Amino acid sequence: MSEVFQPVRDVSGSPASATGAIATSPTDTALSLGPGGAPRADSGPFPDASARRRYWIVLTALVLMAGGFALGLLAVGNPMPVGSRGFWLIAEMRVTSLVVMGVAAFCQATATIAFQTVTNNRIITPSIMGFESLYTAIQTAAVYFLGVAGVTMLQDTEQFLLQVVAMVALSVLLYGWLLRGRYANMQVMLLVGIIIGGGLGSVSTFMQRLLTPSEFDVLTARLFGSVTNASVEYLPYAIPLCLVAGVLVWVNARKLNVIGLGRDVCINVGVDHRRQTIYTLVLVSVLMAVSTALIGPMTFFGFLVATLAYQLAGTHDHRRVLPVGVLIGFVVLAGAYFVMNHVFYAQGVVSIIIELVGGSVFLVVIMRKGRL
Repeated sequence: MSEVFQPVRDVSGSPASATGAIATSPTDTALSLGPGGAPRADSGPFPDASARRRYWIVLTALVLMAGGFALGLLAVGNPMPVGSRGFWLIAEMRVTSLVVMGVAAFCQATATIAFQTVTNNRIITPSIMGFESLYTAIQTAAVYFLGVAGVTMLQDTEQFLLQVVAMVALSVLLYGWLLRGRYANMQVMLLVGIIIGGGLGSVSTFMQRLLTPSEFDVLTARLFGSVTNASVEYLPYAIPLCLVAGVLVWVNARKLNVIGLGRDVCINVGVDHRRQTIYTLVLVSVLMAVSTALIGPMTFFGFLVATLAYQLAGTHDHRRVLPVGVLIGFVVLAGAYFVMNHVFYAQGVVSIIIELVGGSVFLVVIMRKGRL
């Protein structure tokens, strides 16, 4: 009978507790405690205190860099004496460019990070869904059918909103068609987006070959992403759209953390994976449509910003990654314009340089299998 009441032992030979649970070793107990011996409430967004401290140092440095480049763009090269009325008038005119950079950085960073999370792929961007191809097709068709005057006609507020609606409608149509029903598949949706983008690109190329040299020259200036493409009349509509979509993504950040763990984990913890995916993709569509219609296509900018954000943040918590991504986007844009304007005096090639750097980073990530 004595053998019946012998204590149960775990694989290490330690006796189990009276309740039958296997006793933990002192090392396991120490790992379950936080600083000062207090029990851990949760794992938290950072692995340790040094990672948290590093995050705040990075965030502070980005804020200082963003402020420095913003002040540089406002003050450097201003021919009027500092503090004079003329100085402030010129600075006021330059503020519009800074606001456009902020909107573009906010849209591209937020949209790309959220898109990569719901697609569970860190090497693709929302541009894969054909936003930029549709923008190019609209601009090219306007010049093809209406001549040079077509570009001017697309620069009013109504046409800006029309382009935004067209891009959002295209994406929502894809999401509703390919992500609902019994055979919903994310990979098929991405593939269809690539095919539609390629088809629109082919149509645009065909029409461009039939343009006169003067028409093609005017069109080319619109097809490169540039802050000068934006008009101040767009901002009262673009800013509210970006803020609403961005705030909704931020509010949904905790669910994005769960979505990033995979479909099975989402279902196990009670999150409707399909509904949350479609909801997030619609918000991404709004952000990308506003950014593309505002400044033009920038294929690798969002990828560059998102990759750097994950590298510098040191965490996958979206509440921490999103602010870092937005700040990096603004620093990249403002810094590039400041350097190219006041060091190399080549403002027109800013977007080309950003795309070149972004494309190079993309190739590095591909060759290193997802690591920068």
